[in-house]
Amino acid sequence: MNKPLKVIIIGAGIGGLTTAVALQHIGCTIEIYEQAPELRTSGSGLSVMSNASVALGALGVNLNLEHFGAPVKTFEIRTAGDRLLRRLPLAEVSAENGAASVCISRKALQQALLQQLPDIEVKTSAKTVEINQSATGVSVKFADGREAQGDILIGADGIYSTVRNLIHGSEPTRPADYICWLAITRYRHQQITPGYIVHYWGAGKRIGLIDIGGGEIYWWGTANMKDKQARTWQGSNQDVAGFYQGWPNIVSDIILKTPSTDIITVPAQDRPFSPHWGKNRITLLGDAAHPMLASLGQGAGMAMEDAAVLAHAIMQKADPIAALRFYEKTRIPRAEMMVNASRSMSDIEQEARFFPRLKRDLSMRLAPESTLKQNIKSSLIFTLDS
Repeated sequence: MNKPLKVIIIGAGIGGLTTAVALQHIGCTIEIYEQAPELRTSGSGLSVMSNASVALGALGVNLNLEHFGAPVKTFEIRTAGDRLLRRLPLAEVSAENGAASVCISRKALQQALLQQLPDIEVKTSAKTVEINQSATGVSVKFADGREAQGDILIGADGIYSTVRNLIHGSEPTRPADYICWLAITRYRHQQITPGYIVHYWGAGKRIGLIDIGGGEIYWWGTANMKDKQARTWQGSNQDVAGFYQGWPNIVSDIILKTPSTDIITVPAQDRPFSPHWGKNRITLLGDAAHPMLASLGQGAGMAMEDAAVLAHAIMQKADPIAALRFYEKTRIPRAEMMVNASRSMSDIEQEARFFPRLKRDLSMRLAPESTLKQNIKSSLIFTLDS
């Protein structure tokens, strides 16, 4: 019997941990290395759309996310003046796809993944400084002198991926010229029912309020701002709330009930899509391969899809190098489509001019239900080999 494939995973975020779960499930030996001194256990929320759970389910992996977060039941788009534009049929399309879409804290999703990896130790404080390949394997050197050897290496180390830089050289990110505020808080309000999402659209500003279960609400806000200013912005919860004066009271209430120190501030950015992911025994996954803006809520889902397709490719191809190239060939068209769709949707949602905003809002309000469903299905429905 051939020995199990040994896989080195660089990065212990959602993509890296999901990859470990998927590859361990098919019999690979896993080592995970994380640059940070410890796993991040706080921060923002996210959505795990139906497609991610369906992808993992095709391998026989069930994370039982409904026990860790809040399955989406109601999704509303409203104006800054609190006028309902549309209720999106996300819950219905997700059910038809075979799994709920779940909103969840990053901490809870991390816990769900780590429960699947009881015998795996994530090796922290491991800054990758050198990667070497040979005819028989790949090796990594870390800044503290540690080394690791394996059959293949997966770079799942985020938008500023060291693995990507080492194999392709440094590539700049692409700013979107708006700021993002992200936070989780506890807030009781009759509007926020179990599984509820509302996005408010304004002039160059948006905010989303999302139930993530356990009495917690995840909220995010955006405002048009030049990238340099967004990268250096420092302000309090009152400063954030000031961007939404005149919006529904629930918006300012939830911002002001969030301690300023709990609000994460990041510039919106992605990277022009590149079809060059791996070389020989190395490939990339998640934001290391295809960072995207958050407008489709698919950042985590795409990384999880990547992990499932990678495991499927390794099962299909006896040669590990061939498996990595098969994975890339399978994933690149869908990843490119999602990166570009996220950027296009972001441009529409962040529109500040009156007439384009009027067109945006009317299009959302008047679109046939069948069109909305088809647009959602284009994101949620896929198979492991396409």
